[in-house]
Amino acid sequence: MQLDAELAAWIKLSLVPGLGGQGLRKLLTAFGLPQQVIAAGRLGLARIVSAEIAGRIVADLDSAAVDAALAWVELDGHAVLTLADSDYPPQLLETPDPPALLYLAGRRELLAWPGLAVVGSRNATPQGVSNAEQFARSFSEAGLTIVSGLALGIDAAAHRGGLDGGGSTIAVLGTGADILYPQRNRALGERIASEGLIISEFPLGTPPHGSNFPRRNRIISGLARGCLVVEAALASGSLITARLAAEQGREVFAIPGSIHSPHSKGCHALIKQGAKLVESAQDLLQELGMGGFRAPAANASPAPGGLLAELGYDPCDIDTLCARSGLTPDAVSAMLLQLELEGKIASLPGGLYQRIS
Repeated sequence: MQLDAELAAWIKLSLVPGLGGQGLRKLLTAFGLPQQVIAAGRLGLARIVSAEIAGRIVADLDSAAVDAALAWVELDGHAVLTLADSDYPPQLLETPDPPALLYLAGRRELLAWPGLAVVGSRNATPQGVSNAEQFARSFSEAGLTIVSGLALGIDAAAHRGGLDGGGSTIAVLGTGADILYPQRNRALGERIASEGLIISEFPLGTPPHGSNFPRRNRIISGLARGCLVVEAALASGSLITARLAAEQGREVFAIPGSIHSPHSKGCHALIKQGAKLVESAQDLLQELGMGGFRAPAANASPAPGGLLAELGYDPCDIDTLCARSGLTPDAVSAMLLQLELEGKIASLPGGLYQRIS
């Protein structure tokens, strides 16, 4: 079982306290694969890392954690991806701090698909949640895999939208891959493990800890071609992801909002710093070279195109559109959002909408 032995060596090194990703990569550069690292002995290892860490590497660690990880890999849809695997995501490998190991649950092939990070506030507004889900669905239909962090608010909405489209979604966790956090998103996480992909660099059983989440953000941005911030306050963790995306050479996008809303201030700050302003799905897709995309029709019936005809070319409010079309306010609102995402209408002050295409 040579493959098991190799994977066990990878897992053992990843569990050495204090070694970290950078130290592990130095050892791999110096000695080769993990089995060769472990065989180098205390004196050889001490040339690369501290004597204390070298001692930990050669010590007989409790094998229970390694055995648990190997057993977890045997479960259907589970895997541990290492830096030596041919399908390790090249875009993540090119980042300054690629994880040595990735625990996977779900559709491994999604790692090869073009990704888009969609992030934002945990305390999102209803409009922000709606925007995130609708935009993510459109991008997923265009073939982009939606990458986010399974947090409440914008992240969860982005995952839902991604699952509804052909590109599906990837959730990057700040816990072990066997712990779906927060609890309120457990059902969503289970759906992602079945229809999308769960990823974590943290050992199995790792509980949620504040320092884990900024680290997982570099993976969210690293897996993606660009990063869209939907809603964010000035102190939002989403701005960390956007900064990391920029440092990794990714495109950064932001959806603007009201100048009076604290949930828009982070997005406006990003736009001032050079992020691309996004008003429709087409704006972002064109920047990523996917401008031929045509947004899918809304699920509501009749189609939004019929409502566009009712709108005409003059500004109009929802009540008037309801009267003209005979539809409910909820149905009209859903169609207006879809038409706005497609870039066919614009919202105006005072609750008015106007056709622009």
